[in-house]
Amino acid sequence: MIKILLFAHLQEKIGEESISFDIPSITVKELKELVGTRFELGTLEHIMIAVNEEYALDEDLVQSGDVVAFIPPVSGG
Repeated sequence: MIKILLFAHLQEKIGEESISFDIPSITVKELKELVGTRFELGTLEHIMIAVNEEYALDEDLVQSGDVVAFIPPVSGG
């Protein structure tokens, strides 16, 4: 099971603080595509991803038991 923590507008659009997928392994890029498609979010190319509290690249592998954070870009002043 891969647990995904959601923040900011992603949390609002999906209506949950976290979601889970029962997948043995998947790349970060594939996971972003899966979430974007499943929840009709479109492309998630600007979302930062952290796997087990460390930033990850699109080609990094996510495995069952990992905790993934989807971190949208933020703005402020």
